[in-house]
Amino acid sequence: MSGPVRILLVDDHPIVRKGIASCLARHPHLAVVGEAADGLEALDKARELAPEIVLMDIDMPRMTGLAATEALRRQLPEIKVLILTIHNHPEYVLRIIEAGARGYVLKDAAPDELTRAIEAVHAGQTFFSPEIARVAINRLMHQDVPPAVSTELTPREREVLIQIAEGLSNKEIAAALNVGVRTIETHRERIMRKLNIHTIAGLTKYAISKKLISLREV
Repeated sequence: MSGPVRILLVDDHPIVRKGIASCLARHPHLAVVGEAADGLEALDKARELAPEIVLMDIDMPRMTGLAATEALRRQLPEIKVLILTIHNHPEYVLRIIEAGARGYVLKDAAPDELTRAIEAVHAGQTFFSPEIARVAINRLMHQDVPPAVSTELTPREREVLIQIAEGLSNKEIAAALNVGVRTIETHRERIMRKLNIHTIAGLTKYAISKKLISLREV
């Protein structure tokens, strides 16, 4: 690692931000480079400070965390978002995945869990609090996967599907596979057409149902 992981804290409660910053300050490999009180400020600070990780709350004034996460995915896809929230409803998980976040940690989690989540997301993995992961997987497994027109994916399409479900952007998948972004976009279009699934959440659900990936429970 060339330097500490650069982190932007986004929460509308100053005391919460201070508490998180205090916990992270104990780890020399993590550095809080800025704070924001809502989604719009988060976008401005992200452009200004170029953090590697954004710790994002969901419920905030002016722009919610999910809306800000979607905007970051489009505008600054190299920045990874980790949702940190009080909400423990499993239906939030698919919304968060679809928005482009890499993980979901509850605010009442132990400080060590938050540290592990940041490290995992920084390493290109996904991380979901164990409680949320268990409930969400159970919910997903009891929902029907949309009927597929043709599930004959090529090996490369399966590889791309797995990386999409793991939360990687087109740019990151292209870099990992050493191909152009447009090639990945084409693969994504073909996968969605073959599976008759047209959302990231749907693709993620399909990948989990086929045991291609699982939500991390560590």
